[in-house]
Amino acid sequence: MKTLDLLIANPSARHRIKVGLRTGLAAFGGYGLALLGAAAFAAGLPFDSRPDAVSLAIMIGFVLQLIAIIWVFAAATIGRATLGLAIPAALFGLWLLLLKAMQTS
Repeated sequence: MKTLDLLIANPSARHRIKVGLRTGLAAFGGYGLALLGAAAFAAGLPFDSRPDAVSLAIMIGFVLQLIAIIWVFAAATIGRATLGLAIPAALFGLWLLLLKAMQTS
């Protein structure tokens, strides 16, 4: 965020923008992570009953969103916060692709 420091001279405005960026990242990034996580768990949980797997996956998704929100505001920089959401999201996406590939073969 060094470029933000150079562009905006007012420290109060800089702080507000950083908080706004973290809030947006927590809201949208946390939702995306929860969505991917819930889809991956719903497809990958080995339950006999499909509704049970989906219900548990949705509950796990809520927990993932909570963890994502806490992580975004606890990370030292916005870049670390973004990576902290992007890496698990990529892993969940990879898991979904692998599950789909296993089902088609």
